[in-house]
Amino acid sequence: MDDKIAIEIVTPEGRKLATDADEVTAPSVNGEFGVLPGHLPLLAALRTGLVSYRTGGETKKCAVGPGFAEAGANKLLILTDRFVEREGVDPVLVRKELVEVQGALAKVELSTDEEEKGQMDALIKKENWLAAQLELYGDPPPATMRPYEQYGPPPPPDESEVPLDESGEGSGAGKGAHGGTAH
Repeated sequence: MDDKIAIEIVTPEGRKLATDADEVTAPSVNGEFGVLPGHLPLLAALRTGLVSYRTGGETKKCAVGPGFAEAGANKLLILTDRFVEREGVDPVLVRKELVEVQGALAKVELSTDEEEKGQMDALIKKENWLAAQLELYGDPPPATMRPYEQYGPPPPPDESEVPLDESGEGSGAGKGAHGGTAH
């Protein structure tokens, strides 16, 4: 089995997929990545999107939600909160729900109410999940660009938010290996 990758996808409801493949691609927050047999160890944060895996000449796909992937030489473990295969997608229901979510997003984008604005992240996550399902089904919705959508680590804190050490300087900023000021 050294020439195969054991793929396992697990959600809070249990194991959703366990199979062997020749290669796998998955969506990380930094872009899509691929895994082949003999891959170096890797830990990646996942975004909502499609996982594809090839065995011989046959390629299969499934949609996953956000989560984490751990790859090793001959194994890929994906921990996610959502999973669906093409057979589990009802495109009529998904499109109907997508229209509702996009309507709610349009309302929230125009709102000045901070409580409604707080719902935006949840709505965007739902929109991404629905779009991934339609892409898996083979009927993707038009692309959506949201400039406030964030992936990856949060931005560094503002200089005023950095705690001061005993000398009155920011902790860690501009310091050398021995704690003194870098020259």
